[in-house]
Amino acid sequence: MSSIVINPKNEKELRFVAELLKKLGVASKVLSDEEQEDLGLGLLMKDVDRSALASEDEVLGKLVS
Repeated sequence: MSSIVINPKNEKELRFVAELLKKLGVASKVLSDEEQEDLGLGLLMKDVDRSALASEDEVLGKLVS
């Protein structure tokens, strides 16, 4: 099943939309900022090319810079 992502402009609008969905019997979940970031990172990680490996020197070089 597909999903809809809604980004309300303020807390009042968030409560209104959440209550409307509840009255309509539509399942919903409010995501925290951290959960949104985790979801985005997960999507990026899913699409990355994992066929090539980085050397230890490359990784340490990125961490130091």
